[in-house]
Amino acid sequence: MGNADRKSQSIRKLLSSYVQSFHAFHLVFFVIGLSIGFIISFYCKSFIFRLQITSNSVSTLSPLLLPPPPSSSPSPPQLPLMDTGDVVTSNVEAQTLLMHNLDDDLELFWRASFVPRITEFPYNRVPKVAFMFLTKGRIPLAPLWEMFFKDHQGLYTIYVHPHPSYVDSWPEDSAFYRTRIPSKQVDWGKPTMIDAERRLLASALLDISNERFVLLSETCIPLFNFTTIYNCLMNSNESFIASYDDPRKVGRGRYNPQMAPMITVADWRKGSQWFEVNRKLAIEIVSDTKYYPIFKEYCSPPCYMDEHYIPTLVNIIGPGHNSNRSVTWVDWSKSGPHPGRFGRSHVSAEVLNQIRFGTNETCDHGDVNITSSMCFLFARKFMQDALQPLLQIVPMLLGSNSQ
Repeated sequence: MGNADRKSQSIRKLLSSYVQSFHAFHLVFFVIGLSIGFIISFYCKSFIFRLQITSNSVSTLSPLLLPPPPSSSPSPPQLPLMDTGDVVTSNVEAQTLLMHNLDDDLELFWRASFVPRITEFPYNRVPKVAFMFLTKGRIPLAPLWEMFFKDHQGLYTIYVHPHPSYVDSWPEDSAFYRTRIPSKQVDWGKPTMIDAERRLLASALLDISNERFVLLSETCIPLFNFTTIYNCLMNSNESFIASYDDPRKVGRGRYNPQMAPMITVADWRKGSQWFEVNRKLAIEIVSDTKYYPIFKEYCSPPCYMDEHYIPTLVNIIGPGHNSNRSVTWVDWSKSGPHPGRFGRSHVSAEVLNQIRFGTNETCDHGDVNITSSMCFLFARKFMQDALQPLLQIVPMLLGSNSQ
């Protein structure tokens, strides 16, 4: 019995120790499980909180990161009113009347220099003449030009480069309505004059139908009717740029030796600012990045870029396609930096016919003539008070265009 009791007690102690160990083991697992649950619960709450913060941040920043939806008609910037004396309007109104909004010359020239690789047009292309007016402001002889352009829509385009501060106001039925291009200040005798000419050419080149390009001023007048001038230019295989070698001080004397070797004195030419060019040459002028910087750096008064840059450029890149004469008559009979002016007392049919058909002296430009009878197509400088006498001889001047 004693041995049995001792065995029984040992078994009970063993079982008690096992039960205690089992409970302790469960307690440990319980504590570990509770700790893991607490940690997981805390992590989940922290993750959700951060997710909400991130979501709110994205929601707050999204207007800055994402572009706004496209607008069908963007509004021009609101600019202050400008007083021009005759018309008070806003730059906003003037901007909406621009032919295009490319005020960056680099982008404008880049776009204008594109040339189609396929020569055949996918539509019936009617070639047009681009009339490019480089002006200080208003065009006082506009009524005469309105009669010139009348009934010839689709055969011409007009581009006006005035002083940027000038605000015009053309009626919607005017030939000059919405013909203004983004302009910049032009200073006489400075590179800005050539910049404006290239800006006009580039703007006109954006219209693939423009084939001929003529530079005019606010004092220019047409010497023949539209049909005559249009046919004359379209039937010509040459451009009309005065480009000649002048050995005098006002010619070769303006050449700067620092232009060599890119431009030599043998390349140097002088000519009239008022040119007429075909499309191919117009593209060459606006895309020139080789010779223009040299002129801009080394041609300053008494060297005038408007008298030398284009004549010299044409002489270098394509002399065989130029007539070496201008189609715009200017009176240089009097000495001085500016040509003669014509007012009311100078206008008569006799004077204009002498300019139109010329004489052996006034129309001597080598072997090249526009036609066997015509000498010039345009003339300048005609002042504002010359308008009324010009309108009185319109039947002679414009023929059937005046009807």
